[in-house]
Amino acid sequence: MTKVKIVTDSGAKLTKQELKDFDIPVIPLSVEIDGTIYQDGVTITPEEFLDEMAKSKEIPRTSQPPIGAFQEAYEQAADGDDSVQILSMHISSGLSGTVNAAHQAATMVKNEVVTFDTYSADRSQGFVVLAAARVAQAGGSMEEVLAAAEKARANAYIYLSFRNLDNMVAGGRLSKTQGLIGNLLNIKVGAFVDKEGKVDVAVKGRGMKTLNKFNDGVIEKMKGFKQMKGIGVTHAGIPEEAQAMAERLNAIWPDIDILVSVATPLISTHTGLGALAILFEAE
Repeated sequence: MTKVKIVTDSGAKLTKQELKDFDIPVIPLSVEIDGTIYQDGVTITPEEFLDEMAKSKEIPRTSQPPIGAFQEAYEQAADGDDSVQILSMHISSGLSGTVNAAHQAATMVKNEVVTFDTYSADRSQGFVVLAAARVAQAGGSMEEVLAAAEKARANAYIYLSFRNLDNMVAGGRLSKTQGLIGNLLNIKVGAFVDKEGKVDVAVKGRGMKTLNKFNDGVIEKMKGFKQMKGIGVTHAGIPEEAQAMAERLNAIWPDIDILVSVATPLISTHTGLGALAILFEAE
């Protein structure tokens, strides 16, 4: 029977235990801060990145991994077995060109490689990867693994709240004028990642009341689903608020182990400091 192996990138928020349990190779994404290039999870941690971003002269820039990094990950996944099929699952193409680079690399190895755009990031990307990994580990075919990935992708959600608009301006989601006025007027932004993996602004308003109301609305939407399968809370430098949100969510869904974590460097680059994300998989 042909085995299916999963490969992903560091945009996916997965625990060390999950990576070990499913033997998933991770391709590190790259980020540049004031001329120095770091590899996510290899030469810089999410916490270190936040410290460096706070001190940086310019907004950090992200770049997709080199082709060789994909080849190395595919060879690790195949472990010398040319019959192994590889599902290469990556951060949303709306945030990074990583999945396109994976597609190029797929033609340069012996094994069959299928590339998959999760249209997601962080813990929600992790939910999609884990759904595929479970079926692959159970001996599922590529078709069955892809079906699980597509279902999880359709059921994965990301809601974001921003306190500082500088990084959104740098990412082209707000004009410089909007960003300047917004910061001067204490404007906060609530946003979500759409089903094409792009960040869309949902609400803008003055002060924290805007974000509190936005997050209240997200929780009400979550309550409308029949089954909550997984929840994550991710932050960029506000651990106390992230923990408080996780406790609030756990009071509603006590059986779910909520992962509270620091955003990956690529996500922090887009959101800036002080961002909070509620990520979930639900049906």
